[in-house]
This record gives sequence, structure tokens and C-alpha cells, in this order.
Amino acid sequence: NTWAGKDAKPAPKGLGHAGLYHAAILFPNRRELAMAVKRLIDASYPLHGTADHGVSEAIYLEDPDGNGIELYADRPRETWKVNNDGLVEMVSEPLDLQDLLKEVM
Repeated sequence: NTWAGKDAKPAPKGLGHAGLYHAAILFPNRRELAMAVKRLIDASYPLHGTADHGVSEAIYLEDPDGNGIELYADRPRETWKVNNDGLVEMVSEPLDLQDLLKEVM
């Protein structure tokens, strides 16, 4: 927030405020995502959450200004579940972080 001045405050969080929920960065594959997550963990950067969406694996964190960041990698499209209407089925389940990190261990 240097352009806004040294006393600038981040945008308020929660309901009733307009603004960006988070930005998402797509990694080319699971291994690249795992390498990024390992670097974050090695640097003691706080992770705010993880999720297995069925079609992708995601890590959530905040930048120093409190903006939400999602780092994710899609699973191969042929593994995605599609319902009878042709819509992709997504879930929000816990991510097995240790299994992800096996990609780089």
C-alpha cells in the first residue's frame, strides 16, 4: 500500500463490503504446485487453508496486505466427474497435504 500512503489500511473483510475475495494462480501440474507449497512451508509462510475440489487441489494464503491468494493445480480432465446434465461436479473436501508434498520429497 505504499501508493496509498504509510497510514493506509487494508479493505475491510466480511459481508457488506465490495472487493476481491481472492486471486487464483493456476499451476501447470501437481508437482509444480507441490514445489511452491514446499517453498512456502520452508519459509514458514502461513497457509490459511487447503481444499480438494475433486477437479483440482488448492492452497489458500494471504499476501502481506491481506489479499487472498489461491494456488491450485487441476487434475487431468479425464478424471473429472460429470453429472447427467453435463456439468462438472466439484466438492470442497480436506486436501491431503502430505500426499501432495510426496511429489517433491
